[in-house]
Amino acid sequence: MKTLSFFRLVVSVGLCLAVGAIGSLATTPKIPTWYAALAKPGWTPPGEVFPVVWTVLYVLMAVALWRLWQLHGPSPARRLAVGLFFVQLALNALWSPVFFGLEAPAAALAVIVLLVGAVVAAIAASARLDTTAAWLLAPYLLWLCYATALNAAIVAMN
Repeated sequence: MKTLSFFRLVVSVGLCLAVGAIGSLATTPKIPTWYAALAKPGWTPPGEVFPVVWTVLYVLMAVALWRLWQLHGPSPARRLAVGLFFVQLALNALWSPVFFGLEAPAAALAVIVLLVGAVVAAIAASARLDTTAAWLLAPYLLWLCYATALNAAIVAMN
């Protein structure tokens, strides 16, 4: 792997994991207190599942970003795909502070619905350039759909 490619991979992984760390800072203090007191559906996964799933998803997202960044020469299509990737990453970074930090599940539901739309758009834009990058985002989209249903159930039950 060339030095520039390796640098881009490290930056991509670091960026995505940093977003995860931001979410963790907002989430962790609220798990034993506010979140524990919420009514949740029976299909809520155990708490230990979330950090494992999210770590895998952030790494997959990082590799997708790296693959898009590796494409030869800037183009409008590449700018769109990378731009949409960053839109969804920003919405991802916003969700935990809204849901946990502000203790606002209804507002977080609005954020995650926008996030799902942004990921769909990022996948579509990425697929035009690199199908592997698009497929790397597919598990993330599936998890987000599940998380959206979970968020909506929490709103309905509380």
